[in-house]
Amino acid sequence: MELTVYGPLRAATGEKTVRVDAAGETVRDVLDAFVDAYPRAGAHLTDDEGALRPSVRVVVDAERVGLDESVAGVASMQLFPAMRGG
Repeated sequence: MELTVYGPLRAATGEKTVRVDAAGETVRDVLDAFVDAYPRAGAHLTDDEGALRPSVRVVVDAERVGLDESVAGVASMQLFPAMRGG
């Protein structure tokens, strides 16, 4: 799966677009594989309990998706992390 990352996630990956191999077929599986590959990204995506931060957006085909949605057959996804400031 190809992931396009924004904001502070770029500092964690060093690139705008990265590729991860997920063991499963859900958004959660892809995010788990992403954090395994880029551990510094985890704090930008999840809270202390491991739940996805409310302001994080995961987008597939221009639509926001939930963690348990299937991404089987999907080639790319965009991650918009929680942003701070104003």
